[in-house]
Amino acid sequence: MQKKIKKICILIISILLILGIVKIINTSSVKQIVYKKIYPTTYSEYVYKYSEENNIDPLLVFAIIKAESNFNPKIVSKSNAKGLMQLMDTTAEEITEKEFQENYYSTMLFEPEKNIKIGTAYFASLLERYNGNIPIALAAYNAGIGKVDNWIKDGIIKEDGSNIENIPYQETNNYVRKILRDYKLYEHIYKE
Repeated sequence: MQKKIKKICILIISILLILGIVKIINTSSVKQIVYKKIYPTTYSEYVYKYSEENNIDPLLVFAIIKAESNFNPKIVSKSNAKGLMQLMDTTAEEITEKEFQENYYSTMLFEPEKNIKIGTAYFASLLERYNGNIPIALAAYNAGIGKVDNWIKDGIIKEDGSNIENIPYQETNNYVRKILRDYKLYEHIYKE
């Protein structure tokens, strides 16, 4: 009889331990660790520095970098966009010379600090152009200013971004949605 009680006690204790381990795994601290692996803040010293200089939420910049390069500073797209924030040479050259009065050289886009410096300055210029409207600025970052200006002029999307789902380019439509989703996730993970 005592052996049976002992076995039942061991079984109950084992079940409680297993439930305790499962509960620990489901705690927010473990979830935070997992989320932070999926949504990293790599290059944070540059992101925070240049986001502050350009009055942009750094968590939005992390979301852009995640979507553009997944934090790979050496990546080059099919359209020849380069580095963390996937900048085109023409755009980067214009921003570098206009904003920083520096000579531009193509390999600077593979340097994380310079890429983030140029990319945040460019995105800040888009935010200024589109009156702080993040979805419209993101659409321009992806599809180009000319396309977005035409979509607004033609009434395809509104200047206030209230019908951003009408972006006619599927890639740009998905891009804007992905970054806005990831931005909310970054806020959830890092603003708690």
